[in-house]
Amino acid sequence: MTSILHPTYFPNIAHMAVMAQSDVVTFEMDDNFAKQTYRTRTYIYGANGKLLLNIPVVYTQKNRQKYRDVKISYAEDWQSVHWKSLLSAYKTSPFFEYYEDDLRPLFETKAEYILDFNMNCFEVISECLQLEKSIQETQEFKHDIVGASDLRHLVNPKSDLNFQNEKYTQVFDDKHGFINNLSVLDLLFNEGPNALDYLENQDLSL
Repeated sequence: MTSILHPTYFPNIAHMAVMAQSDVVTFEMDDNFAKQTYRTRTYIYGANGKLLLNIPVVYTQKNRQKYRDVKISYAEDWQSVHWKSLLSAYKTSPFFEYYEDDLRPLFETKAEYILDFNMNCFEVISECLQLEKSIQETQEFKHDIVGASDLRHLVNPKSDLNFQNEKYTQVFDDKHGFINNLSVLDLLFNEGPNALDYLENQDLSL
């Protein structure tokens, strides 16, 4: 199966399950940017429940921009906030320390463009998961896709509500219960080396 997806900020489990079960993954690199999507956000499991981590960008709705041309804003120290949030949420998880050194540099180096940063995140996550896939990139935007499963709609947080991943142990599930389809980081920190098998066995009736 060949799947076409948007690169996102630490992809959620639905995104990663698609990638794990695809023979070829094609990333959409030539689309127009849209706000309030997984391009700039991910969700983790904090002490008070579902927690949004959002990357600020330099963008205006008045002038259309390609995703690849949108720059990250560093007016606020969001990197420090996101890393402290991950520490607070997952420092007691079984595998956080195992992956901490791989992930920390992403929050210490300032990437200029959001697309480049998301690709960097994907590369690091792939190494942590030991996910080896044939990766392709689009050269031009096409509305209709032939010969591949078009799952670009999953970039919209409202588009994957039918996806229910199997339960696994989460750090705060005794307080708030199981929270579905969080960032792959939640799965990685809680399941460690078993995370890839988990992704490969999810039902993708999206």
